Amino acid sequence: MTLSMKLEGFKEIEITLKQLPRATAKNTGRRILRKAATPIAEAGGSNAPRDSGGLVASYGVGTKLTKSQKKAARGLSKSQVEVFAGPGEGGYQAGLQTEFGNEHQAPEPHLRPAWDAHKNDALEIISSGYWEEVQKVVARYARKLARKG
Repeated sequence: MTLSMKLEGFKEIEITLKQLPRATAKNTGRRILRKAATPIAEAGGSNAPRDSGGLVASYGVGTKLTKSQKKAARGLSKSQVEVFAGPGEGGYQAGLQTEFGNEHQAPEPHLRPAWDAHKNDALEIISSGYWEEVQKVVARYARKLARKG
């Protein structure tokens, strides 16, 4: 199966974000990505098996990884942001075991079905909400500069 899409307007967003301080631009990206990833994490948590200790409670959206997750993650450039949705510390190992199974247990997928069900919603949130978020940030930044004189 091949997925293809055409994104328009992101070049203008990139140009606008480059006019802001890097931290402000990155925080803007994180905010919209968190908003887009939240339905996936919520669905994954509700799909997760209840008998796996803290798996359900560990589901969330964030920018930090556990030590074991960091080993597998690649480095980013200073202008890139990543947001993670799924089981966090305390549920990560249980999540892997139940999602994919092991020699003692059959797989019980919970995050993959959540992704499949909500990936288009996430893309819609990003495509429709990113420009609005950038405009709000630019307006706040302009007010801040005006106060400074």
